[in-house]
Amino acid sequence: MKNCEYQQIDPRALSVSPASAQNHAEKKEQRPVRKWEVFPGKNRFFCDGRIILARQSGVLPMTLGLIVVTCGLFFAFDCPFLVEHLTVFIPVIGVMLFGFVVVSLLRTSFTDPGILPRATPDEAADIEKQIDTSGSSTYRPPPRTKEILINQQVVKLKYCFTCKMFRPPRTSHCSLCDNCVERFDHHCPWVGNCVGKRNYRFFYSFIISLSFLTSFIFGCVVTHITLRCQAGKSLVQAIQQSPASVVEVVICFFSIWSILGLSGFHTYLVASNLTTNEDIKGSWSSKRGAEDSGNPYSHNSIITNCCATLCGPMPPSLIDRRGFLPSDQAIPSASEIELPPFVAKNDTHMEENCQDFSLSCTA
Repeated sequence: MKNCEYQQIDPRALSVSPASAQNHAEKKEQRPVRKWEVFPGKNRFFCDGRIILARQSGVLPMTLGLIVVTCGLFFAFDCPFLVEHLTVFIPVIGVMLFGFVVVSLLRTSFTDPGILPRATPDEAADIEKQIDTSGSSTYRPPPRTKEILINQQVVKLKYCFTCKMFRPPRTSHCSLCDNCVERFDHHCPWVGNCVGKRNYRFFYSFIISLSFLTSFIFGCVVTHITLRCQAGKSLVQAIQQSPASVVEVVICFFSIWSILGLSGFHTYLVASNLTTNEDIKGSWSSKRGAEDSGNPYSHNSIITNCCATLCGPMPPSLIDRRGFLPSDQAIPSASEIELPPFVAKNDTHMEENCQDFSLSCTA
């Protein structure tokens, strides 16, 4: 009897001819790829690009956890006593402040801060051609600065060698996120994102509302303990009856000073139409010795500066993270790649060999 061999060959080991590959490409459309999937910055995206976060966003859960735990203890252990002895509006005010704080925090964290898209290779080459007018074929790097006039004052624009462009006014490159951010204020690890032109108003509302919430809880907890002491009990007995109040007092006491200080500092920045980056670097400080070193972006009015910073129209996102790449740049997924069928060894003689095998078994 002849041996009946049937061996399957790994289709990945077979080479596909160019003609069949071309036919396959014509039949199968490539998977559309969104721009956030190939985003060059150091960011993380969730919900199909709708949510953007910095890569180092591990402090954000701790920020949210401290707020939730402190408010949870307050609503569970202090509010029932205060409602019975004072007024029912205390938990109502607390819920409103808590909701406003959480919404402001999440909007600050999940909003594009104003990232500028990097220059394409053609745009970068065009900038270098405009700089090098000598006609020399040797490469000459572009200059680091370029001067423009804003409100009759000279402002220097720096060239970003990572994004291959001259940064617009008040733009800086964040080293942690590896992006140029418009009206860059600072990178805040507590919110897990950069703070810039598109989310500064949310950040400011977050720290202001958080300062009110912290002060409100601190005052209510102290009032709770005081009322228990006035009922003829000692401080130790009052604390023993409500030990969670001690945890709230400690958290609020050590955080209220930094939150109030941060709120006051950013209120000064908003009133002056400055950013943290500009204030730290002293960009418009008179200490530099220049006569015309005033802030060219200030409107010389506190109300106008506040309205320009906090109440202006929300600019659109420029990176279009949920947009699709052109079809010629789309990357097909592994599931969309068709493999050739299995090839059987001795396929032409398989039927004859199997007939011999069945006859031998019958015999």
